[in-house]
Amino acid sequence: MESGTDPPRGREASQKRSPLDLIMNQIRKKTTFTERKKPSMGRLFRPSVNSDKNEDISETKETDSSEGKDSTGPGTESSDTDSEISSGVGWGRVKQFVQKLGKTPDSQSLSLAHCDLTATDAVELGTLLPYLAQLEVMDLSWNDLLGGSLKALTCHFQHTGKLKILKLSSCRITAHDLTALGEALDCAPLLEMLDLSWNAGVGGGNLHGLTKHLHSASSLKELHLVDCQLSETDAMALGEALQMLSCLEVLDLSNNKQMMKGLENVATSLNSTPQLKTLKLSMCGLSHDSFAILGEKLKFVPGLENLDLSCNKESSGGFSTLTTGLSFLTCLKCLDMHSCCLTEDDILALTQVVPSWGELTELDLSSNRNVGGVIQSLLPVLPLSKMKKLYLNNCGLSTETCQALATSMQSLTQLESLNLSWNKSVGEILQQFLEPLQPNCELQELRLSSCDLTTEDMLYLESACKLGCLSKLKILDLAYNGSVGDGGWVSLFGEAERLKELQELDISLRPSSSLSASPWLPALLDALPQLPSLRRLALQRWALGPTERETLEKILSKKKVILECD
Repeated sequence: MESGTDPPRGREASQKRSPLDLIMNQIRKKTTFTERKKPSMGRLFRPSVNSDKNEDISETKETDSSEGKDSTGPGTESSDTDSEISSGVGWGRVKQFVQKLGKTPDSQSLSLAHCDLTATDAVELGTLLPYLAQLEVMDLSWNDLLGGSLKALTCHFQHTGKLKILKLSSCRITAHDLTALGEALDCAPLLEMLDLSWNAGVGGGNLHGLTKHLHSASSLKELHLVDCQLSETDAMALGEALQMLSCLEVLDLSNNKQMMKGLENVATSLNSTPQLKTLKLSMCGLSHDSFAILGEKLKFVPGLENLDLSCNKESSGGFSTLTTGLSFLTCLKCLDMHSCCLTEDDILALTQVVPSWGELTELDLSSNRNVGGVIQSLLPVLPLSKMKKLYLNNCGLSTETCQALATSMQSLTQLESLNLSWNKSVGEILQQFLEPLQPNCELQELRLSSCDLTTEDMLYLESACKLGCLSKLKILDLAYNGSVGDGGWVSLFGEAERLKELQELDISLRPSSSLSASPWLPALLDALPQLPSLRRLALQRWALGPTERETLEKILSKKKVILECD
C-alpha cells in the first residue's frame, strides 16, 4: 500500500506561513544551501593553497568553455585528453555540491530530499547535469524553496536522457514549473516514474500545463499525484492524458476530494491503460455514484492487482454498485477498504465477488466497526492458503467471528501479518488462534493491542514461542492490555530466546494507566541479550525506579535499541 511517496512531514506548516516567513523565504531563495551553512567569518579569509588549487583552475576553464569562452584559438578542437580532464573536473564539482548537502554522490542516483534547496541551488544543479549523463533517479522531494525555479533545472534535461525516476513531492511547484517540466519531457524519453505529490500548485486547473505535453510514445509507468488539490478541470486534463499513457501501471490520486467531481473523465480513460496494476483513490470523497461510475469502468483494467478505496466514508452502503466491475479483476492481490464505514450489506456484497479473486493475498477491512458480526461469512470464500496480510483491527469482531477466524488459522499457512487490535472479544480465546500455528510458520507481524488479553493468554503465547511457532516474528504489539498480570509478562520474557528475529515489542499501557514494572523487569533484563534483532521497545506508562531505568537504558544503548518510556 505503499505509493513510493515520503510521509507529509510538516506539510500543513509549509502551506500556512506568516508574512515574516514569506519575506525570509525570498532572502533564502537568493542564498545557496552551502552558503547558509558557512560561518559568516569564513568569507573574510582566502582558502589556503593546497592540492585542490589546480582543480579550481580547471573548473574555471570548464565553466568558461561551456559558455563559449574556450581558451583555445578559433578552429582548434579539444583533444580526447582534454575531454577526460573536463569530465573528471565536472564530476568533482558534482561531488562537492552533493557532499556539502550531507549526501553521498552517485552517478546514477541523485537523492537530495529534505536538503533545504533554494532557487540558487536549482541553478547550480542545472549546470551540473551535463556531468550526470548516466543519471537514472533524481529525488528533490521536500524542498519547498524550489517552487517557481524548476525551469532553471529542466532546461538542462537534454543531458539526462537516461532519467527513469523523478520525484518532486512537496516542492511548492507552481503553474510555471509544471509548464517547464512538461516542455522537458521530450528530453526524458525513458521516464517511468513521476511523483508530484503534496504540491497544491499542481491542482487548481494547472495540471494541463504538464499533461498537454504528453504523447503516445510516453514510457511513463507510475504517476503519483497525492494531495495535489486536483479540481474537476484537472480531472478532465488527466483523463485526456491517460489516453496517451498506455504503459501506465501505477496511478495514485489519493486525497483529492475535489477531483471526484470529474471522476467520470478519469474512469472513462481507463480503457487506454490496459496495463494498470495499481489504482489508489484513498480519501477521495467517493460516493455511491462514484462507485457506480468506477464499477462500470474497472472491466477495462482486468490486470489490476492493487485497489485502494480506503477512507471514503461517503461510500457507506454503496459497495454493491461496485461489484460488477470488481468481478472482472481476476488478478487482484490487494484490496484496501479501511475506514469506509462499511455496512453489513457491503460485506455481503463483497462476499459475492471474492470467489473471483483467486490471487488475493492482502485484505484490509480495519476500522469498519459495524461489520464484526458478518465478517465470518467472508472467510469461507477467501483464498486462505494464499493470504499474506489480514487486517481486521477495530472491526467490532463478535465472539462467533473470532472463533470462525481462529478455525481458519490452520488454512492461513502463508499468513505474514495479522492485526486484530481493538477487538475485545479476542481476549480469553487467544489460545484458539495460536494452537493451529505450525513450527516455523510465516507469521512476521502480530498485533493484539487493546484486546483485553489475560495472564492465561500470555501463557498460551509463551507456549507458541516454545514450540517455535513464532520464530519468524518481527513485530509483536501487546499494548493496552493492562489486564495481563505480572506472571504473564514474566512467562513471555522467559521464552525470548525463541524470538531471534523480533525487531519491535510494544507492551505499553493506556495513557490513563500506571503500573510498576518491578515484578517482571528482571525477566525482561535477562531476555534482552537473547533478542539480537530488537530495535524498538515501548514501555510507556510503566513505572521504573531510577536504578531500574539506568540499568535498562545501559543494556539498550549497547544494542542500539530505541526505548519509548515515560
